[in-house]
Amino acid sequence: MHLYDLASERERLSLSPDCASCFGLCCVAHGFKASAAFAFDKPPGRPCPNLLADFGCSIHRSLRQQGFSGCTAYTCYGAGQKVAQVLFGGTDWRHAPETAELMFQTLPILRQLNELLWFVTEALDRCAAEVDYEELLGLLDDTERLAATPEAEMSWGEVDRHCLNGEKLLSRVSATIRDAAVAAQRERPAAWSKPGGDLRGGDLRGVDVRGADLRGADLRGVDLWGAVLSGADLSDADLRWADLMGTDLGRTNLAGADMSAAIFLTQSQLELADGNASTILSAPLRPPAHWSGADALDVPSA
Repeated sequence: MHLYDLASERERLSLSPDCASCFGLCCVAHGFKASAAFAFDKPPGRPCPNLLADFGCSIHRSLRQQGFSGCTAYTCYGAGQKVAQVLFGGTDWRHAPETAELMFQTLPILRQLNELLWFVTEALDRCAAEVDYEELLGLLDDTERLAATPEAEMSWGEVDRHCLNGEKLLSRVSATIRDAAVAAQRERPAAWSKPGGDLRGGDLRGVDVRGADLRGADLRGVDLWGAVLSGADLSDADLRWADLMGTDLGRTNLAGADMSAAIFLTQSQLELADGNASTILSAPLRPPAHWSGADALDVPSA
């Protein structure tokens, strides 16, 4: 990284979940509908039936097998422990039920801000040395300040506006990274004859290509921001420098795919996809436990 160490900065910002310091907030605050990711309906603000008295999960070791892959893919980006320990002083919603509603409302707001911080730190880490960092650094500072707002003063509207502006900046940064990578690759083009074809640098932003056959496709530098690739076959595809912000990878076949330089790819997305020991990732991303041969997958150090 050109400005600071990515892992150290994310540690400073406390962007990794610490469930032991939380009150099972994600198991209460969020609601979900019965689907392939959740076995039953649960309205927001109501504790999940699997939530234990100590805020653990009674089926934690078998969530996926019991129909809760959505839980295995979820991360609060460290918002849970901050809400519990910093904003509410370590007093849980069961012992102080008068705090429950505000606590549950605060979690998704702070999570959205922490998620933005996660992507901003990645953008800073990935930018070329000649890029002007001032806007990104300003976004980082502004997001930190907004995340420090007292819980009673947090507003969805303000956070949504801030995050929307942040996404616009991240999109521009992504385009810069992708354009540079694709230009470098075009200087030394390689023959590509696999079924998926050569889509380098293409714009598939927001498209719905669920179930598509993209085996072996050259997707380097493609804009897939918000695209729907659920159930698609991307086995052996090259996704280096592809923008995967918010891309739906549910049940997507990533066996043998090269995702080692993908932009804005998250662990949550990987948890909902299928891969194998030949899928190439970069740290801090790790192969999900359900992937075939995941234990053998070698993830290079950051």
